[in-house]
Amino acid sequence: MTITYYHIHYHGQVVYENDLYKHVHFPEMLIYYSGNFIQFKSMPSLQEFAHAADYLLEFHKRNGQNHVQFYFPPNQKPAKEFIDYFLKEQYIYSFTELYAIRPKEFKYRLLNPEVIVTAVDENTFPYYLDLQFGFDVKFGVEFAKQKAKIHQRHFEDSSFLQLLAYYKGEPVGTVDCIIGHQTVELDNLQVMERYRNLSVGTALQKYVMDHFPDYWVILIAEGEDTPREMYQKQNYQYYGFRYEAYKVFYES
Repeated sequence: MTITYYHIHYHGQVVYENDLYKHVHFPEMLIYYSGNFIQFKSMPSLQEFAHAADYLLEFHKRNGQNHVQFYFPPNQKPAKEFIDYFLKEQYIYSFTELYAIRPKEFKYRLLNPEVIVTAVDENTFPYYLDLQFGFDVKFGVEFAKQKAKIHQRHFEDSSFLQLLAYYKGEPVGTVDCIIGHQTVELDNLQVMERYRNLSVGTALQKYVMDHFPDYWVILIAEGEDTPREMYQKQNYQYYGFRYEAYKVFYES
């Protein structure tokens, strides 16, 4: 099986498509950048990018949105003229990396016996929501409130599995598992900061490896963040990169 970025789940639906790009819109959460974006099918020229940006900004303004977000084709780095343009026009640009592993190949040193992982159920969903709110609120209170509705939808969707990690009985970490035909995507793996050296993340991943032994486990890592080094040490294999750029328009 060839793992690509096209195995990665995204929120929203395609509302417009042409030969150059797909436009994805997520009306349930307009302030969720990664659900409201343009995905380029091939690398655009700078002029084509500018036209797409004008189109998306106009669409978003009609819907009360103040951002534009773009994903470039996987494994293609934008030319220097794009980087210069992003800097001039105050875009934030970065890249992510795609990793995948077969569960039997997962490497870890030790599991912390005081860390317990369970699937979220009706009794523990409030704990999950509280923990997620604490993670989400760094993007703003309104974002966290709207994201809670998405968490509720996922809880009711059998293609999502939400996990909670406890340390000495206290909820300290979560991950969302998006179950596909042959893949399980790890999304939103987060641990409370003061518990990050207790192998909580390892325990969450080990739960997935044990419960989905015949699947590919896949994830996206920020291209310049420390966690990608952890995934490499755990024997995840690299399957490519993708550049992205976004801009927020503030009222003057």
